[in-house]
Amino acid sequence: MAASAKTLRKCKKGHSYFKSSDCPVCPICEAEKKPANGFLVNISAPARRALQNAGISDIKTLAAKTEQELLSLHGFGPASLPKLRQALKAEGLKFRKL
Repeated sequence: MAASAKTLRKCKKGHSYFKSSDCPVCPICEAEKKPANGFLVNISAPARRALQNAGISDIKTLAAKTEQELLSLHGFGPASLPKLRQALKAEGLKFRKL
């Protein structure tokens, strides 16, 4: 399978970057948005955006959700669950059970 050709793009903020997919996300802007601490640090950018778009920005709000609710979010996959379980455990919390 041949690799897709990368094209030079420019985001709204003026960052130049190369991308081979149709994804409109600027990797430079995404790196700037990454939090310096907290439970969102260790998960992927798509999973982080999915949580933020669902209004989940603190550990207590996360604990109020079930794993199934998170998995139903666009951009959130099962690979993020172990990291979030660990973050909850560090705070003495768990995901809500059905």
